[in-house]
Amino acid sequence: MARLTPLLTALHRYDKSLSTWGRGKGTVIEAPVLAWLVETRQGRLLYDVGCDWKKLEDATLRERHYAGFVFGPPRMTPEQRLPALLGSLGLTPLDVDLVVLSHLHFDHAGGLGEVAHAEVHVQRAERQAALEGSDSACFEDEVGGPYRWVEREGGYSPMEGVTVIPSPGHTAGHVSLLLEREVGAPVVLCGDAADLEENLVDEVAPGLCWRDDPSLALESLRGLKRVARDTGAELWPNHDLAFYRRLISG
Repeated sequence: MARLTPLLTALHRYDKSLSTWGRGKGTVIEAPVLAWLVETRQGRLLYDVGCDWKKLEDATLRERHYAGFVFGPPRMTPEQRLPALLGSLGLTPLDVDLVVLSHLHFDHAGGLGEVAHAEVHVQRAERQAALEGSDSACFEDEVGGPYRWVEREGGYSPMEGVTVIPSPGHTAGHVSLLLEREVGAPVVLCGDAADLEENLVDEVAPGLCWRDDPSLALESLRGLKRVARDTGAELWPNHDLAFYRRLISG
């Protein structure tokens, strides 16, 4: 069984069409950039780690990485760095035993330097695609960094009550997370398989899909919905500000 805490690592404004395939163009949305702290009897796990603070705080690095970038730079404060967020819970980065990355995009893998001691689990197909330069939303120094990479294939359980579910389509090796919680129904953290509740309700693929093909993303999204039906789990989208606000207020 696991205890789950959302960590707001940044806020981002971008065109909604980047989250919903074939719709929303011209509508700007504000989206949370989340990491998720999962605490079990076997240790602590982070599902995603947010952005690289240095690339946002340093003007030269920000220009190098974000000038002309389709998403533009998120807004991140010092209080939203992982050490500060963990510190607010009485923890330090050294208390994190394991990182599971949903995928290697800049807003999910950028904070690895804050937890460089921990094992970093990623699907083999995901890292290979990123290292080959096949995904323009990955930053080279992050995907090739000297971290404790553990490349996996398929689903598995890294800790008690935690199941990694392959959900490719947004990227080559995207994964979601099924959690059995101490209190409440199980939860599927969809990652970017479903940015918004709209993706789930209307079965709309994310706006960016691997090789510009939404079919695999839709298959994964529907697969997550089947997992939810079979397990009684709730489906939690990843970049939905209204959902995040309801979550923390409840």
